[in-house]
Amino acid sequence: MPLAAAPPPPAGTAGQASVELVALLPLLALLLLGLVQAGLFGHAAWSASTAARAAARAAAVGADPARAVRAAAPVGGRRARIERDGDTVRVRLPVPAVLPVRMGTVEGAAHLEAQR
Repeated sequence: MPLAAAPPPPAGTAGQASVELVALLPLLALLLLGLVQAGLFGHAAWSASTAARAAARAAAVGADPARAVRAAAPVGGRRARIERDGDTVRVRLPVPAVLPVRMGTVEGAAHLEAQR
């Protein structure tokens, strides 16, 4: 028994799928940019905490914490702000942005007592 052919689509619906796809493409692009930006934010936060630990280790042995931050955080390390409060080091890094918009900064802190 042969299969019956599918009925033709209703009149006036030709190209409807294309129009719906074109309407959804900007939303999909925004979603993709948001996911990339969230990944950049997470990477910046991880880099800030890693750089803070490296700076605290450098400060504990008497080395230059700023140099350790630049080595530990290659992305944004040159624009990092380093604050020392005793044996605690705080590092603030700018968050890279997908679009030309300032996304703010993230901070990492580490504490390591000086080695005597």
